[in-house]
Amino acid sequence: AFSGNTNADSVVYYKLQHSIKARFLRFVPLDWNQNGRIGMRIEIYGCTYRSEVVGFDGKSCLIYTFNQKLMSALKDVISLKFKTMQSDGILLHREGQNGDHITLELIKGKLSLLINLGDTKTHPSNAQINITLGSLLEKKKWHSVLIEHFNNQVNFTVDKHTHHFHTKGEFSYLDLDYELSFGGIPVPGNSGTLSRRNFHGCFENIYYNGMNIIDLARRH
Repeated sequence: AFSGNTNADSVVYYKLQHSIKARFLRFVPLDWNQNGRIGMRIEIYGCTYRSEVVGFDGKSCLIYTFNQKLMSALKDVISLKFKTMQSDGILLHREGQNGDHITLELIKGKLSLLINLGDTKTHPSNAQINITLGSLLEKKKWHSVLIEHFNNQVNFTVDKHTHHFHTKGEFSYLDLDYELSFGGIPVPGNSGTLSRRNFHGCFENIYYNGMNIIDLARRH
């Protein structure tokens, strides 16, 4: 409920904290100003929405290769929306030479974010973090994902439900290669071959640190 003005000239302005996407808006007056005449005037200001969609048939993946390797990157932000046809599949994967890797996987309708710090012998208790969000994410419906990695802090958000956690020990970043794959994990040395469960469905608006991955793919 939004309170309006109490005189004939003033303007009351509200800015929504979260954006909404709708075909129609309906306003239902709950109460009128007791000291004035009955009337209502409303103006709505929106923002442009750009949609870039890519489909995966369960046998393909989208690989983004950096122009140069970002050594000791302290900030990574990945956001996307997905609509799945199956309850299992790899959404994204990135790994390094020493065993470090980050994987986002759909397992039985739940999203699992796996961060492996690689050094299981030296730091076995700190080597692996596995966070699961979502409960039976519906097929054929859009779901949003946001992964934010700053220093040793990670924010993992699925449909506005956020889990905050910290990587342990002295690890403040993942030593990862400059290749990020969406939809599956390519087998080394076998172009086009995927390992584990690959994704079957659609991604919308994939962004990595502000870069539009789908748009870059369309423009090769």
